[in-house]
Amino acid sequence: QVQLVESGGGLVQAGGSLRLFCAASGSIFSINAMGWYRQAPGKQRELVASITSGGSTNYADSVKGRFTISRDNAKNTVYLQMNNLKPEDTAVYYCNAYVDTTWLKYLEVWGQGTLVTVSS
Repeated sequence: QVQLVESGGGLVQAGGSLRLFCAASGSIFSINAMGWYRQAPGKQRELVASITSGGSTNYADSVKGRFTISRDNAKNTVYLQMNNLKPEDTAVYYCNAYVDTTWLKYLEVWGQGTLVTVSS
C-alpha cells in the first residue's frame, strides 16, 4: 500500500499565499513524477504543476509565475507554494504520484484532496 497525505489548504484572501504539502508513505521503492491537480465545483480535474524525480517542472499557464512546485526526494514529499492567489484558484487540490513499489508494482496514487478557498 502507498498513501499520499496532503495538508496546507485553507481560506485566504485574494493576493495572499498558501503552501501545500504532500507526503508519500508505504511500500515505496522510488517515486517518479509527482504533481498537483485541482478540481473546482462543476469543472473537470486539471493539472496545476508537476515535477520529475530529477526536478524538471511543468505548470499550467494559469499559474505560471505565481505557483512553484518543489520536492524533497529523501522525504518523499512534494510542495506547492501558491502566491498572489486569485478567486479562480479556489478548488480542491489533489496530490498525485507515480510510484515504484517494493513489491514490483508501478502505481499511480492520489491523495484525498485539500480545499483551497480564495475570497475576493
